[in-house]
Amino acid sequence: MKGMTVIVKTVTRWVKVFIFLFGIYIIITGHLAPGGGFAGGVIIACSYILLTLAYGKEFALRRLGSRAAHHLDSSGALLFLVVALFGLGSGGLFFANFLQNRYPGADFSLLSSGIIPISNIAIGLKVAASLFLIFVILAVLRIVLTEDGSQKMIQEEEEE
Repeated sequence: MKGMTVIVKTVTRWVKVFIFLFGIYIIITGHLAPGGGFAGGVIIACSYILLTLAYGKEFALRRLGSRAAHHLDSSGALLFLVVALFGLGSGGLFFANFLQNRYPGADFSLLSSGIIPISNIAIGLKVAASLFLIFVILAVLRIVLTEDGSQKMIQEEEEE
């Protein structure tokens, strides 16, 4: 049996959705309240790390594979760069808030800050994917002793 006990798996099954949604909420409302892309990305990564700890590495990698996490990581960085370059193209300044100037929203509303929510989404994607990949790499990495007494790092999980 991979993973932890039935109790931990049952609680994880219920809690993972709320953790993921809370991370999305923190990312989307990061320009109105404390939080933002980095904090929301960490919370979303924690939901996938919780899946990995409760169900095992194979289950979590079926939900979000390392290739998909690499693509999300790259997409977040690319989206962040594109937003910055659009500011350069439309206002003459790198990261100019071109949406705020063109479509000013009502104060303290969800669409009141121009490019900041888009930047928060890009940062959230990047942070969530990067932290999950770091966790997976560290979970797979093993240090074993060789016959001569030295240590060797391997990245293959031993068969049980």
